[in-house]
Amino acid sequence: MVVFACTLVAAARMACAQQVDFAVGGSTVWSPQNTTAAIGFLPPAMRGGVYPSATLQYLSSRKLGLNAEIAFRDKRAIYNGFQPYRPFLYDVNAVYATRFADHISGDFMAGVGGQTVLFYNEFGNCNLTSGGCITHLNSTHLLFHAGAGVRYYFWRNFFARPEAHWYYVVNNTQFHSNNLFRVGVSVGHTWGR
Repeated sequence: MVVFACTLVAAARMACAQQVDFAVGGSTVWSPQNTTAAIGFLPPAMRGGVYPSATLQYLSSRKLGLNAEIAFRDKRAIYNGFQPYRPFLYDVNAVYATRFADHISGDFMAGVGGQTVLFYNEFGNCNLTSGGCITHLNSTHLLFHAGAGVRYYFWRNFFARPEAHWYYVVNNTQFHSNNLFRVGVSVGHTWGR
């Protein structure tokens, strides 16, 4: 019975020293574009659009933790003037958080994830034996991610976080560059602060 009570007390102390955050936000992306190529078909740069995002983050008492996030383009974009597409970016990161001032803290993260681009076809590929029409094709690539954000706690445990992210998308042949930048703002809540 004493062991059980000690275990409960230790678990309660550990739970109080942990922090969980959830945030939603909006951002936009930018990647470099080739302006000097002499070929007929140039892969376009991935630029612009509104990217809603969601982030879930866990921090230990040492201010180290894990972060998972997803961002996707809210509306279809047009690939080289004719093909509708929509990109999704998702990643899992190691996080270090530090406090700068009373209501201000920073998040620094690095990790891996994926980029999935859905290319839409308005005509579809119909096959009655498979039970329907396929109206999209996807392309998925591994990506490496690094990012930083500065939180400002504006009311109790609610925060606003301007943030910047860099992605290196491996073997990204659909777009001009493997480098992709995303900047935006998230609003969230912290439990256990």
